[in-house]
Formats: sequence, C-alpha cells, structure tokens
Amino acid sequence: MSASTTPSSRPAVTEREAREVAEAAREQHWRKPSFAKELFLGRFRLDLIHPHPLPDDELAQRGEEFLAKLRDFVETKVDGGLIEREARIPDEVIDGLKELGAFGMKIDTKYGGLGLGQVYYNKALALAGSASPAIGVLLSAHQSIGVPQPLKLFGTQEQRERFLPRCARTDISAFLLTEPDVGSDPARLATTAVPDGDDYVLDGVKLWTTNGVVADLLVVMARVPKSEGHRGGITAFVVETNSPGVTVENRNAFMGLRGIENGVTRFHQVRVPAANRVGEEGQGLKIALTTLNTGRLSLPASCVAAGKWCLKIAREWSAAREQWGKPVAHHEAVGSKISFIAATTFALEAVTDLASQMADEDRNDIRIEGALAKLYASEMAWTMADELVQIRGGRGFETADSLRARGERGVPAEQLLRDLRINRIFEGSTEIMHLLIAREAVDAHLSVAGDLIDPEKSLGDKARAGANAGVFYAKWLPKLVAGPGQLPASYGEFKHEVDLSGHLRYVERTARKLARSTFYAMSRWQGRMESKQGFLGRIVDIGAELFAMSASCVRAELLRGQGDHGREAYQLADVFCRQARIRIEELFTRLWTNTDDLDRKVVKGVLSGTYEWLEQGIVDPSGEGPWIADATPGPSRKENVHRPVR
Repeated sequence: MSASTTPSSRPAVTEREAREVAEAAREQHWRKPSFAKELFLGRFRLDLIHPHPLPDDELAQRGEEFLAKLRDFVETKVDGGLIEREARIPDEVIDGLKELGAFGMKIDTKYGGLGLGQVYYNKALALAGSASPAIGVLLSAHQSIGVPQPLKLFGTQEQRERFLPRCARTDISAFLLTEPDVGSDPARLATTAVPDGDDYVLDGVKLWTTNGVVADLLVVMARVPKSEGHRGGITAFVVETNSPGVTVENRNAFMGLRGIENGVTRFHQVRVPAANRVGEEGQGLKIALTTLNTGRLSLPASCVAAGKWCLKIAREWSAAREQWGKPVAHHEAVGSKISFIAATTFALEAVTDLASQMADEDRNDIRIEGALAKLYASEMAWTMADELVQIRGGRGFETADSLRARGERGVPAEQLLRDLRINRIFEGSTEIMHLLIAREAVDAHLSVAGDLIDPEKSLGDKARAGANAGVFYAKWLPKLVAGPGQLPASYGEFKHEVDLSGHLRYVERTARKLARSTFYAMSRWQGRMESKQGFLGRIVDIGAELFAMSASCVRAELLRGQGDHGREAYQLADVFCRQARIRIEELFTRLWTNTDDLDRKVVKGVLSGTYEWLEQGIVDPSGEGPWIADATPGPSRKENVHRPVR
C-alpha cells in the first residue's frame, strides 16, 4: 500500500466491537497476587500489605537528596502566581528543571536519569506541584505516560539507548491518544499509520496533547491497516515533533491548570521509521493501558499535595478568624470539615505511598490498586478543596491577586478548586474508572462463568461453563460466610492507645459482604450486568473505601513502629476509618435502593424532547459551531504554534 493512499474514514464500530477491542487490550492473566483483587473476591489478604513495604536505603537516600535540591529550586525559582497569571511556565524554569534532572526522575541512571522509584518520584511531583500544579503536570505527563515509560516497559534496547538519554536531560515528551471524536472508546481511533517500505506514514488529528505544544518527542497511537505482512491494529510510535507534516494547530486553554502546554496536533503524511514503532503492530492499546497501571499513580501524588495544603490553610485561617467570640475552628460546622480534610489527607498519602511502594517492589499486580488510587484521590481531593473554599467563605471565592490587592494574604483556594477539577477526568474519567475497575474486580467470575451469560455462545459452551462455575462456586461461596472479622481478637497487633483492630475486622467482614453482593447481582442480571453502571460504580466505591481503610491502618502501624508520630497517626486513621464506614454503609443501602431505573426513563424523555419546555426562559451564551471539530486528515491550514524549549 503506498503512502499516497487516502486514509480510511473513521471506523464504524458497534457496541460489541468496541468492548471486544477494549477487552483484547487489557491484561488477560493475573501472574502476581493483588490485594485489591482479593478484596473484591471477599478475601482480606492483609499479609500482602502488612508489614508496610519500604524503599531500600540506597533509593531512599537518592530520593531524599533530590527532594532537598528540588525544594530549594521551587522555593527560590518558581513563582506560581506568575504562572497562573501568564498561563505559561517560564522557559528559564523549564531549563532549570532540566538541569536539576527533574525530567529524568524515573529514568535509569545508565541512561542519564536519576533512577528514582515510584515513591520518591511521587513525593517530588507533590512538592513541585504544590509550587505550581502546571509544573507537576509537565513533569508527570513527560515521565508517567510520555516516551520514557512505554519504552521502559515495551521498547527495544536500541530505542532506549536512542531516546531515554534525551528524555532524561533535554527533550520533553507527550502522549497522544485522544482525538476530537475519540475519548474512552479507542476502537473508533481514526489516525492511521500506513506501511510504506521501511516507514509508516501517519495521518490524523490528536486532541488534548498535554505537553504537545513544547514536546520534542511524541508517543502516538495510530491504526495500521491490515495487509500482507502486516497484522495491523492500533499501534504505538515514537514521533519526532520536528518531522515534516507535524503541526501543533492550537494551544488549548482551560478552567484550571492554566500553565500547561496542551494542544491540538495534526499529522499529514508524516514519515516515521519502522524502527520507531514501540512493540508489535496491534499492541498499542495494551501498551497504553499497561503504562497507565503505574502512570496513574502520579495523579494521586498531586492530590496528596493538595490535601496537605488544604489542611495547612484551614488550620491557620480557622485559628485566626473569629466569629461569635471564638475561632471558627471551634464551631462544629467548621471543625467537622477540618477533621475530614486532616483524616482524608492522611488516608490519601497512605494509599499513594502503599501503591507506589508495591509498584517499586513489583511483587504484586497493582492494576486495580493504581486505578483505585486515581479514582479515590481525584474525588476526595476535589471534595477537600471545596470544603476549604467553604471554610474560607467569601475569601475562598476571591482570587489570590484580588486578596493581595486589598492587603490580605493571597491564598489561591479558588485556583486549587479549578486546578483539581480535571483530575476527575484526566487519565480515565471517574465513570470510566468505575467500569474499568469493575471489569477487573469480576474477572474471576467471568473467567469461570462468562460463557454462561454470553448470548452468542453455543449450548455446549454454556454447559462446559456451567460445570466449571459449579466447581468454582462450590469452593468459593462457603468461604464468604465466616472469617477473622467475626473474631474479637483478630488483628490484635493494631490495638494500642487507639484501637484500629476493629476497623480491620470491619474491612474483612465487609469484603465478604461486598463479594456476596456482587455474586447476587451477577445471578440476578447475568448478561445485563454490564449495563448496571450505577450498581457497578457503587461496588467499586465500596472497594475503594475498604482499600483506603486498610492502607491507613497499615501506615499508622508503620509510623508507630518507627516512632514517627505514631500516636497521632493512629488517631487520624481511626477518624478516617469511622468516616469511611459511614460512607460505606450508605453505598450498600444505595446498591438496592436507588433511582437508577427511573433515571433511565427520564434520560429517554430528555433526549426525545419530552422535557424541552423546561429549558424555556433562558438565553444560551454558547458560540456557534459544531459540537465536535472536523478532524478530516489533510494538510494543516493553521500556523504551527509548536515552541520547543531550548
């Protein structure tokens, strides 16, 4: 097939075909134990996370030394207010980060990187992001999902030697998957990579390319047509941004994270050497999903930083501000918010550090833990920031510049709220994360009984599946009846001045209850289970709370054993677990008592125009234009706004 062949139009994909593409991309097997997977199956494997794993001494020393240098840099060289006002990270700041080695934090030392583990990488992101969230995004998009991580996992030795030294010191990278009409449904990917001799020829448009405006190297997902000698499918490529035919057509602007370099990138007849293909043809989505297993952990790190800052501002402000004769912190309505922020920050740090250390040790499969950490942290951090704005009152709604202009401390609480909002969408929206985690959580059931509920399977297939399911459930279901959570002495090593053992017994009992609820729902709805997204979302949210409770208790015991604020850690873990238990019980109630069916009826009415009368009495300030921009392949008609930082 020649390079001049016109790229095919956007694939027409059925719902089933889209699911099959997503299913083929996910990791099919569990080769290592997973704490979260076991939790959803009703098995509380505390031994997988306790005693809390720790980084080795060399990694810790290397990490602490870099954190000290990074702290000095962000305190003396970074003006977060300037970045917010000008919506751009100054080039000298980016150059300074390069000199510091911040772009090579996760890259092995043999390629010129710092060789930090996930734990200290996250601590560095939290520190840098607290100075300016845009800097945290710049660094994490480059290393968590940009060129370094896919090459580390799937690249050839030649590719690593060629690209990683550049990524460690000089070049910025970006990850390009999303298109104007393709988000979480990659089966409809339209960008093509047509084989032509020793090259592939790329055509298409990519949207929301974080770092794309300043990037030197891109990881691009494109569809290779199936042909003789080419298996085809969605495939990953490393693309030089200065290649002829690459145009950054727009620098996008957003509600928050105003300093990020996010754009629209067009590829027109861009020649990419076959040597730049990462992995095999058709492996692109698997590479993307596998990269995100640990890549998602960078986002919880920024949420931990946000929680710590919320707590600091809430403490200082609530002690200084008086109402009705006493500091507002002593009024219960405000005090409960401060308690929530403190306890939740402790829990988010516990979840993030635990999942990160598990990633570093590589003893466990953390695909569910990483996804739960991203989901839970993004939702809880947003709530904490919202509570901080409420605690600050009118000043929480006022910008930092306005506060400074009238003589008060410039506290950017409203900016934090805007900056955090995208985390519930970034790298898998909350709704998509619910479905992704739910799929992994029920994997054991689908492995033994999936053919039973598949309408396209033959009677013979269903009979075999029924026999396998009978064997599995005969062993599994009886174990959900009783366990250590019903024994008063269980987990006694967590009983000190503050008793956390009861919370762990609750986790064990509730994990079994969660597994029973999932099994009952599968029995009830069978093949319709996948459409019950409200139910699945609540199942996942319960699992997230149980994971956070477990991590909090284990972290508290670690700190107690180290003599590092152990008593206070136990207090925070206790409060968090009590708050989490209330949320869990509400979620269990809503599993079966909800308005899901009624909601579906209302949605049908809304879409059919039944309630259009309700929209009367307003004007729509939206501008003219299509809902989705035209992404027809072809030469660019716009100015190239790509600006490499050199």
